[in-house]
Amino acid sequence: MKRDKPSSLFLQKLMGTATAVLLAAGLGAAPRAEAQSAYPNKPVRVVVAFTAGGTTDILARAVTQQMSEKLGQPFVIDNKPGGGGNIGTEFVVRAPADGYTLIVNSVGPMAVNQTLYKNMTYDPLADLVPVVQIADVPNVLVVNPEVPAKTMEEFIAYAKANPNKLNYGSTGIGTSSHLSSYMLSKRIGAETLHVPYKGANALTDLLAGRIQFMFATIPSVISHIRAGKLRAIAVSSLKRSRSLPEVPTVAEKGFPGFSAGSWFGFFAPKGTPAPVIALLNKSVNDALPSLEAQMIREGADPVGGTPEQFGKFTRQEYDKWKVIVRESGATAE
Repeated sequence: MKRDKPSSLFLQKLMGTATAVLLAAGLGAAPRAEAQSAYPNKPVRVVVAFTAGGTTDILARAVTQQMSEKLGQPFVIDNKPGGGGNIGTEFVVRAPADGYTLIVNSVGPMAVNQTLYKNMTYDPLADLVPVVQIADVPNVLVVNPEVPAKTMEEFIAYAKANPNKLNYGSTGIGTSSHLSSYMLSKRIGAETLHVPYKGANALTDLLAGRIQFMFATIPSVISHIRAGKLRAIAVSSLKRSRSLPEVPTVAEKGFPGFSAGSWFGFFAPKGTPAPVIALLNKSVNDALPSLEAQMIREGADPVGGTPEQFGKFTRQEYDKWKVIVRESGATAE
């Protein structure tokens, strides 16, 4: 006995109902997926692993203000100082990789501290991903005006003629300011004494004449240079700084390859989605042109570029500083 075939009208109704259900489900899911993937749809925390008012903090605030305006969400600075930048850096390493916790970091925590600190529980090069470099910030060799040296040649001659009489300050053992002076003293063959400080106290003593010289980030001393309270001798970058174009580099004064500056950029926790990294990279690159004049005036050279370029640069910096830290014998508790 043959079974009756469903009528064509019934089939049409059945197929029409199923299609409608599928379409409704699809149309309902699309807005939800789009809403979930839209980034950013809430405030973004940007950690700075140093105190407010320092070079990292100043650059981070300038750039994130532009990002907030462009992306329509607050980018909120969260200062987490301590441990030479390790406390704030580890906080971001352990944060969810969703793009809502980022860090503006610098040469110390990213390229120096792995060699300087013996018991680190994370690897910043592996546990963070590069987003974009904000700026290069050369160190500048500055002396108290009481030091009778106005040029690099005069400084070298004076340092050699007065062994162990020149004290240099730094913002701490293993920092860029410490290692820059160590490198220079070794290259010129002068015996100098390192006096480590915590943060800005080194600059206070340099201005007072209690120490004679130091390598400092240009933004931290440019106003004192312009006021005549400090004398700029040379910068530590391979090329002259656009902020102090009249000041020669150490390299061009007979020490080729001398490069010991600071740099700053955005990083995110490993696993942050690639589209989020791409959006953040673009927003910073878009912001830099409007900040260029201000940054140069204050002592920073804007960079920008791709995540891949920044990642390659960061790895090269780690390889360079690893050798210097080991040669210096510097360690941190």
